Amino acid sequence: MSQMHPAMRKAPPTDKPRRFVFVLLDDFTLLCFSAAVESLRIANRMAGKPLYEWRILGEGGDTTQSSSGSGFRLDGDLEELNRDDTLMICGGINVQAATNKRVLSWLRREARKGVLIGGLCTAAFTLAKAGLLTGKRATIHWENQDSFAEEFQEVELTKSVFVVDGNRITTAGGTSSIDLMLKLIADHQGEELANMVADQLIYASIRTDQDTQRLSVPTRIGVRHPKLSKVIQLMETNIEEPISPSILAKNVGMSTRQLERLFRRYLNRSPKRYYMELRLQKARNLLMQTDMSVINVALACGFASPSHFSKCYRSHYETTPYRERGSHAARTPI
Repeated sequence: MSQMHPAMRKAPPTDKPRRFVFVLLDDFTLLCFSAAVESLRIANRMAGKPLYEWRILGEGGDTTQSSSGSGFRLDGDLEELNRDDTLMICGGINVQAATNKRVLSWLRREARKGVLIGGLCTAAFTLAKAGLLTGKRATIHWENQDSFAEEFQEVELTKSVFVVDGNRITTAGGTSSIDLMLKLIADHQGEELANMVADQLIYASIRTDQDTQRLSVPTRIGVRHPKLSKVIQLMETNIEEPISPSILAKNVGMSTRQLERLFRRYLNRSPKRYYMELRLQKARNLLMQTDMSVINVALACGFASPSHFSKCYRSHYETTPYRERGSHAARTPI
């Protein structure tokens, strides 16, 4: 087990406020950032003294914009940090474009000081691109998991809400910033204060790093049928090498015909069609989030040939994989 970073240790009463430095990448997710800052603000209020302070940085040091279109005034440019600062990179959509050479070189320089560094939402991509997650456990928003796993095979990717591995922290996005900050507050000042912060946030169910980020299969599909759920889980974990309907049926103790009826009854489509949609959804994520060739995307999603892949893709999305990638590139800022 890795040692706890000094910034996470419980502080003596006389310690000065712990400083968090938030770096807002272009098109950052406002919810992830605001949930983290509000948790610290409420901790100060509940304690009746300034336990935490924060500074908000970004490229240029003037203003930046969230993915919602809201502008945000920064406290400064990418400046030199103190070793005992806690650095949080806030990502969002188009994180690949926002992760430029200047951000990466600055991040690597600060990491050499031993600073505790976290990536909120999609910013795990930024940390991994800088080489800061090599050999470590990490998480990222479920929508980015496929592309992340393809690009950063040296990172042990999990589906957890958040992950703390030594001096690296990653979160899955959304409200997971609250769960992370409550853990950091509990480690620093005790669980009583963390619970008080949760109460103020009307946050009744605090998640840990053992909780996964996505809803269970029955909740997602709106159907509670154990055999159907098991088949869908098998499909989701076997995209590159799809399993035939007969083997899927055998795995849950039913005939292929019974499996067909089950899918028709609850999902209004055949098992084959549902499986195809899962594979095409992964393919679309890879096309839009990575620079993998269309041929490699096809292979990663269980298609034996690019022509078959293109035909299926066009039938479902009414465009070709090549056009999909081209239109996305045109929309993505340089």
